[in-house]
Amino acid sequence: MTLLQQPIHIAPEVLRCLSPQVATSLLTGRQLQLPGPMVWHEWGYESIDKGASTLVLLHGGSGSWTHWIRSVAPLVENGFHVLAVDLPGFGDSALPDQGADVDALIEPLHAAWQMLRASDNVSFIGFSFGGMAAALWLAAYPQDATNLILVGSPGLGIKSPHRVPLKGWRHLPTEDMQIEAHRHNLLGLMLHDESKLDELAMTVHRLNVARDRMPRRRLSGTPIVADALPHIACPVHVIYGEWDALYHGCMSEVEKLFKNVTPQLASWQLVTGSGHWVQFEAPEAFQLALKKTL
Repeated sequence: MTLLQQPIHIAPEVLRCLSPQVATSLLTGRQLQLPGPMVWHEWGYESIDKGASTLVLLHGGSGSWTHWIRSVAPLVENGFHVLAVDLPGFGDSALPDQGADVDALIEPLHAAWQMLRASDNVSFIGFSFGGMAAALWLAAYPQDATNLILVGSPGLGIKSPHRVPLKGWRHLPTEDMQIEAHRHNLLGLMLHDESKLDELAMTVHRLNVARDRMPRRRLSGTPIVADALPHIACPVHVIYGEWDALYHGCMSEVEKLFKNVTPQLASWQLVTGSGHWVQFEAPEAFQLALKKTL
């Protein structure tokens, strides 16, 4: 396989929502294109020779690497080598050759990792759908990482009775109507505090969902992650927002499941006052929680 390196591209409308310091930090990264094509984004590659740990960030459904837009700069500043993938079927990455759900991503991710891995100390950090991918990946290929952090992961076979139905938006005839649907969906699933639905959240979300080419995912409603957890050999850390909409009213059941079926469970943390997209809604508190896992 061949690897094409080029300067990182960040949409101008996203850059305008960032502070100059964060924008400058993110623009130091580079974009890596692998066959597929599958696109990864990399920061801190110069720190590998200094023994830096590698963090692999896997985004949520209907997302891209920008689900981590508020996490990358602090991690790079703390000396980590950071890789954030656009999962196959999302962002700038093409659909996988076969399949249309999370299980179709494992083989292409593992194949890509054979080209990209540059250190032995590796943590996979998976948010939501990306947590499902990371768990299945390490259950199949335990040698690919030394640490797993699941952030807001579904795939447990547990369903909240309080879930808010999401609204379709592609069929809506005006931009204002589409924006209102996006707002409803962000507050119904991703964010707990309405005041955190700022221009950056809306811009990232709007650009991401427009590039979702894997819309009929169903495995998140099954216990696919719960079934994989007993087969993961490395330490497993779990982080949820206190008000994660996926498990509103049943977080104690989620905690019990992880403690019952995860032999390598190393930590369980709730970030108070935040919802599903915890790393965006409460970035400082999330960084503190993440620090305890690395």
